[in-house]
Amino acid sequence: MMKRLTQLILLVFSFVLPLVADAQMNEAEVILDTDRLPKIPIWIMGFADGETGQQDDAGIGKQVDAILQADLRRTHVFKVMKRATDTLPLSKAGCRAKAPIVKAKASTAPVVTWGRLGRKDGKLFLEACAYDGGKTDLIAIGKRYAGAPITVRLLRSMVHRWADELVSHYTLGRVPGIARTEIIYVSKVKAGRRDLFRMDYDGFGPRRLPSDPKLHLSTTPNWSPDRRAVVYTTWRDHNQEIAWLDLGKGKRRILVPPEETLNMTPSVSPDGRLLAYASARDSTTRGNSHIFIMNLKTDVKKQLTDGARADLSPTWSPDGREIAFESDRTGRPQIYIMRADGSNVRRLTFEKSSNNAPAWSPLGDWIAYVCGLKLCRISPDGKRRFQITSGPPSERDESPSWAPDGRHLIFSSKRGRGRKRPSHIYMIQYDGTGLEQLTKGGMHHSSPAWSPLSE
Repeated sequence: MMKRLTQLILLVFSFVLPLVADAQMNEAEVILDTDRLPKIPIWIMGFADGETGQQDDAGIGKQVDAILQADLRRTHVFKVMKRATDTLPLSKAGCRAKAPIVKAKASTAPVVTWGRLGRKDGKLFLEACAYDGGKTDLIAIGKRYAGAPITVRLLRSMVHRWADELVSHYTLGRVPGIARTEIIYVSKVKAGRRDLFRMDYDGFGPRRLPSDPKLHLSTTPNWSPDRRAVVYTTWRDHNQEIAWLDLGKGKRRILVPPEETLNMTPSVSPDGRLLAYASARDSTTRGNSHIFIMNLKTDVKKQLTDGARADLSPTWSPDGREIAFESDRTGRPQIYIMRADGSNVRRLTFEKSSNNAPAWSPLGDWIAYVCGLKLCRISPDGKRRFQITSGPPSERDESPSWAPDGRHLIFSSKRGRGRKRPSHIYMIQYDGTGLEQLTKGGMHHSSPAWSPLSE
């Protein structure tokens, strides 16, 4: 079975055109297009208590099944089979135990996964196994995770790790799993105050990040490439500053001070050395912003764009050589691309509607943006364009951000009925399917940013 799956995965390379990051470069990046592959059917046999073999261990086995099922359904790799769980206890032999393998073989499912949970010495452990359909008695992959203290978050982290392991294994390591990623976003906690929040990629466990009580509004957060910090815009004395928040230490430092002007939409370069942002500090026309970059070690700033119109929302290409941004230099806002030194500016979008908030895919193949009131994506050469979201004009979609796999996005939107309906964070696949609301309750949730893979 694995041999056949491997052949399918490798076959796709003959259909995918290489993406060349620079016309003068001979190297090409080959992207595995999982959309062209048939999804792999997988049966979740079940996860049971390691001592009793039962799945009703305070519902913990069913929790694992539900979390794993949701993780795998969100991927472009697996199709979860609609088959009831049928749990067997694992012996001390772990994944080499014969009984589950016999049952997996008899199921005729292409891939079967099962496991057990246990507690020992104050630690939680999860053993997980996967079996390829066929005549072999060998498992395809097996893992054991352990950690403390025992919490729901720890359990979910272990299940997410197993889901990512399955994605990596069955795509030969070429498609990253996203189940252990996180989302930073802005939430309105009360009238006149908006703070940064952090949650798991599926909306679980929202928690507020450390904030300065003297600063009432935070917006447009973005992650550092190592996932250890976020950059964001906040208001001080009615002016905007750009700050850096160390997530581990909770310490905050100012990168770009207010200077009685606008500073917004920060974005850290893929190598972590530079900060791109929009600022009106040197604008000859009051209120119009331009794109700047700043060296994060030396604090040296360089202005990349100029003119009498506004430029903002810079987003880096994955190789750090180009920056896409929005500008109203021709009237309505449109998306432009330039080299990271400010040269070779070219217009990318030409629709009559306003186009803004570009976000470059981690794979480099698409740039998502707000097209009028909905989300679209366009190839960096402008030759391919696709509308991602749809719906009535009253549903305005904003602030797209890509997952590390380049096949999922998050965005904020006001959906449903009523003038006072709150804005929420949604996840969607880049082909427009799989729409899922992530935030619940609250007054207003906006400006989501999907984390990188690294921690």
